[in-house]
Amino acid sequence: MSASDHPITPAAPGEPVYMGLPHERVLRPRFYVAGALTAPVLVLAMGAMVAPQFFHRFDPRVLGWSQLVLTTPVFFWCGAFFIRRWWKSLCDRDPNMFTLTVTGTGAAYGFSVFAVLFGDSFPAAFRTAHGVPVYFEATAFITTIVLLGQILEQRAHARTDAAIRALMDLAPKIAHRLDVDDREEDVPLESVQPGDLLRVRPGEHVPVDGALTEGASELDESMLTGEPVPVVKHPGDRASAGTLNTTGTFVLRAEHVGRDTLLAQIVRLVEQAQDSEPPIARLADRVSAWFVPGVAALAALTFVAWLVLGPEPRFIFALLNAVAVLIIACPCALGLATPVSIVTAIGRGAQAGVLVKDAAALERLASARTLLIDKTGTLTAGKPRVINVTPVGGFSETELLTLAAAAESPSEHPLARAIVAAALERALTLPSATDFSAEPGVGVRARVDGKLVAVARAAAEADTLATATLVAVTIDGYPAGTLALADEIKPTTPAAICELQRLGLRIVMVTGDRESTAHAVATELRLDGYHAGVTPARKQELVREYRAPDGGVVFAGDGLNDAPALAAADVGIAMGTGTEVAMHSAGLVLVQGDLAALVRAVHLSRATLRNIRQNLFWAFAYNFAGLPIAAGALYPFTGWLLHPMFASVAMSLSSITVVSNALRLRRIRL
Repeated sequence: MSASDHPITPAAPGEPVYMGLPHERVLRPRFYVAGALTAPVLVLAMGAMVAPQFFHRFDPRVLGWSQLVLTTPVFFWCGAFFIRRWWKSLCDRDPNMFTLTVTGTGAAYGFSVFAVLFGDSFPAAFRTAHGVPVYFEATAFITTIVLLGQILEQRAHARTDAAIRALMDLAPKIAHRLDVDDREEDVPLESVQPGDLLRVRPGEHVPVDGALTEGASELDESMLTGEPVPVVKHPGDRASAGTLNTTGTFVLRAEHVGRDTLLAQIVRLVEQAQDSEPPIARLADRVSAWFVPGVAALAALTFVAWLVLGPEPRFIFALLNAVAVLIIACPCALGLATPVSIVTAIGRGAQAGVLVKDAAALERLASARTLLIDKTGTLTAGKPRVINVTPVGGFSETELLTLAAAAESPSEHPLARAIVAAALERALTLPSATDFSAEPGVGVRARVDGKLVAVARAAAEADTLATATLVAVTIDGYPAGTLALADEIKPTTPAAICELQRLGLRIVMVTGDRESTAHAVATELRLDGYHAGVTPARKQELVREYRAPDGGVVFAGDGLNDAPALAAADVGIAMGTGTEVAMHSAGLVLVQGDLAALVRAVHLSRATLRNIRQNLFWAFAYNFAGLPIAAGALYPFTGWLLHPMFASVAMSLSSITVVSNALRLRRIRL
């Protein structure tokens, strides 16, 4: 598969890539500018509260003009994409967070500009000794904090290209093609056609899908099955593009090339899963759908009521009170509610070994009801280990393991490495091996201390060890015993599974391993179900099948074969000890590859969602309390109007409440 067969075109600058906004590399410079300009605006706006004697020396008009000059580029340039989304939401009659944000910040900005230009025309009720209060700091700060929140989301959704590129890199760029005279030439992969004969050497990735015509080898097909033990291939057997040739040299007849290979299909599955993923249904957006029209209606009603019933100058009172309604509804706390909680949770997660790549994954994890989990490298260690040594013919365990490990020491086969590792763990001294030879799919032979030692895969699996692979050892042609190797369950897995089930998750294992192994592991861990022998495409199908209206699906895995399912799941969780492709496709990464961290991630997600809901409650509580006062509901009884200064204090209090509540996540126990 070539890049031309499957192009990946980065989004052009300014081109929408998610939620109608451009790539985060476009938003980031605007965030830096917004932060640099907002800081002095906050100092000028809040300075009088902290050091009144110093700031009251300045002419209020100078302070107002300074804030106007600093805030204007923040609102119109840094927040330009929000204004476009605001306009689109109005045209589509689809209110959302952007509608609420820009309506509020726009009202605050417009009122403040009017106050700077025509402050002397305001009624006395709206003026203080230092002029008419302005709200530039609210406009600048909200725009900046919303930019930060969108950058966090854009970074999460930028992971798709990285995952696809990592998958594409599995296919070599050059193939060794044989002509009719059996002469070999190196050709670009895109020039390979079905029927071509290709030579594949040890250590190379298979370039296309096809069948072996001559030679034999063992292929690492973990990208398809997730299993670490290579699969023996003989003439007539099929090989898939991207799999790794570990030992012998063979000739492959090309059958599927380019976009038709299994690797290309996996790439498309990842793409389709990411494209079909709906934007996160944020609570703020759902509330905005009715809050924005309600605020607009209240502002219009306020304007009409004051225009008809208010004192002179009626138009000025009507305009100022209508704008006061929009300003008090300005979502300063609402803009902080989600980003501050998410940023705090990301930091807390990092301390607990949970790397949050997709902020939206935290919300979705809290409501998930089903966990589909890979076996190899996730539930198990992902590496075969010697779990039993059974000598026969008068040999001891130590002697059998020593001779077998010495014979296997020159080999790079995963089973050979496991046997050598077992000997070293027992502090055994390995003699040198001579006359070493390896036959792909059969085993190895070597002479050790004058004895001819042969190590080969046993004809039958272990009856009492359903998860084990048996290796037979012969010495000088006589049986010397067997070694049983298995991929052991991680020590922390059983306790983590129990806790996840206690938290209400249904846990189903999905593995490419054989039925007997899957059944044994599922039984030992008391899982709620399992699927064995599944392909990457089938894993993705299972994600969709298990998705239910009352809760999403979490998929946890570590291999290339898990990438489509990780991308399709509501929450993809990758082991930090797994492949780069898996980590690119996931929303959360467990740094140590330990399922105990998944338990902490669930606790963190539920605490974060609970915290966000509390923040939203306080944000709207201040708005609902202030809106009637801003509209002038108390004026007929007390003659009192909401002074702009009090509106500013209310907004500050709501922001302080939200931030303080969000920071409690730093101390949460996971």
